[in-house]
Amino acid sequence: MIDLHQQNIARVTRRQLFGSTAGGVGLAALASLAGTNGSLHAAEKGLPGLPHHPPKAKRVVMLWQGGGPSHVDLFQDKPVMREMAGKDIPDSIRGKTRLSTMSAGYGKWPCLPSIKPFKKYGQAGIALSEMLPNVGAMADDICVVNSMHTEAVNHAPGVTFFMTGAQVPGRPSLGAWLSYGLGSETDNLPTFAVMTSSDKGKTCGQLFFDYYWGSGFLPSRFQGVRFRNTGDLVPYLANPPGVSSEARRALLDDLAEMNAAHLADYGDPEIDTRIAQYEMAFRMQTSVPDLVDFSGETKATLDRYGPDVLVKGSFANNCLVARRLLERGVRFVQLMHAGWDQHGNLHTQLEQQCRDTEGPSAALVQDLKDRGMLDDSLIVWGGEFGRTPFGQGDPANPRGRDHFGRAYSWWLSGGGIKRGTTYGTTDDFAWNVVADGVHIHDMQATILHLCGIDHTRLTFRYQGRQYRLTDVHGNVVQGILA
Repeated sequence: MIDLHQQNIARVTRRQLFGSTAGGVGLAALASLAGTNGSLHAAEKGLPGLPHHPPKAKRVVMLWQGGGPSHVDLFQDKPVMREMAGKDIPDSIRGKTRLSTMSAGYGKWPCLPSIKPFKKYGQAGIALSEMLPNVGAMADDICVVNSMHTEAVNHAPGVTFFMTGAQVPGRPSLGAWLSYGLGSETDNLPTFAVMTSSDKGKTCGQLFFDYYWGSGFLPSRFQGVRFRNTGDLVPYLANPPGVSSEARRALLDDLAEMNAAHLADYGDPEIDTRIAQYEMAFRMQTSVPDLVDFSGETKATLDRYGPDVLVKGSFANNCLVARRLLERGVRFVQLMHAGWDQHGNLHTQLEQQCRDTEGPSAALVQDLKDRGMLDDSLIVWGGEFGRTPFGQGDPANPRGRDHFGRAYSWWLSGGGIKRGTTYGTTDDFAWNVVADGVHIHDMQATILHLCGIDHTRLTFRYQGRQYRLTDVHGNVVQGILA
């Protein structure tokens, strides 16, 4: 029979044990982080033994298109749908597909073919909508995956599913897992940066929840740092009036010593986070202004990103900042853009959304290629699901499409990706995956693999079990690897 005191001793963590002996690892960590001038050094090392294998991608950009881009209109040309326009999609195709409550009770399923023509791009001859001319121009540098599928039918659960591996919030995000496993390559910028934007017409009501880039049950220092669209890019970086940089440096050094002593006493990893975040904030006082100083960019580069490139908070502006972050050693950049939820305005807003986003997306890829960075950078473009092959609204004149997760499309480019290819196929109505399906967990496993990580071995113990991004699922998609 173990008494309560023995049980409490058994619960002491390894971190707490070392924290209470020999002066504590807190003070040792403080000393190890010291730079030549005695101040803290913010860079983090990754876990021992990682990467598990040589990485193809040293950095990742997630170009998240929130709301659900229509695979039927943009990526999958289906001649049979044109022949069946206005007629109900057959029961044999629809089966028992789970749909959102907005269309689950429909009595009509009018086939709605793509609203604009398709054409073939590049030497690879990849068929894309004419609404994607800039992406089409780099067709030989991308891989289009037409067989994505997910169980999610609503926005927040769908986004959360890809970002964290579960539809219910609470688990670490992809960027947090990468930060935790691989550490940082920069001293003065976050390992994981996030920027958000939305369509000009404000047609999409999706919100950006913090848990899309959160650390979940990992220490909070691994969460993404969100750069704001208005005001200061990162709040509270500037010194208060009357406080010099030298005074702030001395204050932070004193605070760090007190926090390190507190860490040695209690072993709370959030104290460690506090030390790192104070130091990072100090270093970002100089790195952030430089980050958004575009005076050194050529006119040709700015023109490539489009007319909104200097509009703070626009998708184009965020894409250029993303490239500058990658150049400076940031490992994971997550751009989240809302506006693809065309329930009743497909014929007017989809083309506008493409104009706002596809040019900057292509520009980022080409910019990285010109700078010799594409071969070891991974760019991923996609959303939480696609859109229904049937029209939504008046069956005689449908004006939109509903959420659809049974089949949809993403594209990828860069480090480790087989370029100028398409992967996976769907039926004549872009409804069912018929070959080479790619589940959300498969895509997560593949991204980690390209970063040198075996997704089954990057785990964290929480509430009595080992968790991982892919839960207990996922296989690397070998068919899209170079």
